[in-house]
Amino acid sequence: MSDSSPARTEALVLDVWCELQCPDCRTALDDVRALRARYGDRLELRLRHFPLEKHKHSFAAAQAAEEALEQGKGWPYVEAVLERVAELDRQGEPFLVEVARELGLDAEEFDTALIDGRHILAVDADQAEGKAIGVTGTPTYVIGGERLDGGKSQEGLRERIEHIADRLLADRTAEQS
Repeated sequence: MSDSSPARTEALVLDVWCELQCPDCRTALDDVRALRARYGDRLELRLRHFPLEKHKHSFAAAQAAEEALEQGKGWPYVEAVLERVAELDRQGEPFLVEVARELGLDAEEFDTALIDGRHILAVDADQAEGKAIGVTGTPTYVIGGERLDGGKSQEGLRERIEHIADRLLADRTAEQS
């Protein structure tokens, strides 16, 4: 999932391999928000889906996130679901539709999208790509070709991402001079 626009084509890309039923991804939200605040339009955060079989609602949640993106509120939806992982665990798909309604999205269209599976291919493609590059858990980040596994530990992860981003942005600035 990407909320990029033509104005952001020069942005550095940070792929965030995430699973919306994952408690570690919930913990990583603070880092994602801090990175967004620090870099603004210089860093494009791209949600990449990596639903894990151990979480029975993760695949539906990934599809719901794609529908939220299509309706113009991808990241707000992702953050709202991650903030309430325990509710997703208990309620499943009805919770996903409820969050859509709370955000002013077309809840009926969400329900239909979850039934007709229109976003399955996008989720499958992300998961396959993740496996191909060595993603085994979530959250995992890829920036500048470097993979950082946040599922093992969040400790120092944002600082490592910032170090890589700062270096890559400085390299770009030097090339443009």
